[in-house]
Amino acid sequence: MRPAPDMPRPIPARDTVWIEEMTWLEVRDALKAGKTTVIIPTGGIEQNGPYLAAGKHNYVLRATAPAIARKLGNALVAPIVPFVPEGNIHPPSGHMLYPSTISVREDTFERLLTDIAESLRAHGFRNIILIGDSGGNVRGMANVANRLSKLWARRGATIHHIPEYYDYPAVKAWLEKQGIHQTDEGLHDDLAITAQMMAVEPATVRMRERMATGKFSINGVNLAPPEKTIALGRRIVDFRADMTAAAIRKLLR
Repeated sequence: MRPAPDMPRPIPARDTVWIEEMTWLEVRDALKAGKTTVIIPTGGIEQNGPYLAAGKHNYVLRATAPAIARKLGNALVAPIVPFVPEGNIHPPSGHMLYPSTISVREDTFERLLTDIAESLRAHGFRNIILIGDSGGNVRGMANVANRLSKLWARRGATIHHIPEYYDYPAVKAWLEKQGIHQTDEGLHDDLAITAQMMAVEPATVRMRERMATGKFSINGVNLAPPEKTIALGRRIVDFRADMTAAAIRKLLR
């Protein structure tokens, strides 16, 4: 099939910022309307203690990435990159010491990000934004942004890694201002992560199972009632989206 590039869109556009949920006509028309910034979110599949699903970072990004795009007003969101460096595969190290983890080599990660970014630039996106919800993603995103920035210098497009997105110390400080203090239990889990995941899907933190066994808390903070924690998760998402959108605007102005 070879549809005409300028064919009219036959139905109204769906209200979404996720490219994977849009038709090619909706993406084309969004670009024409000025939505020329695109966010590439990188997550991960890793062990996250006894209660959290391995796709923790990807679930969090399901909430934060579209929130950032909507605050910017001129942005769409590429599909989440779920596979990132999580440690050596042979011999296993880092998170690869635990079942559930899927790792990719640093070179694989950087090549994948490069191809995704180049694809989006080819379609007319002018500002490509890289955010990562895991510390192991930072180096690769920074390398790709630096490399492509030089390559695109005369091509009318920019690419940026936004480290402000992965500022969990700022989130912790924000929680403490709300009077919420934690005692680290060493479970690779905390209130901010759990609350954000619950705002997306409570089953990802095994809410019902923990409530049934009296384990519905994390780092000394009671997660009940769940409605309160879900509301907190939405506020954390909003806080992170505000912080990240501000950093992006500063770079692009």
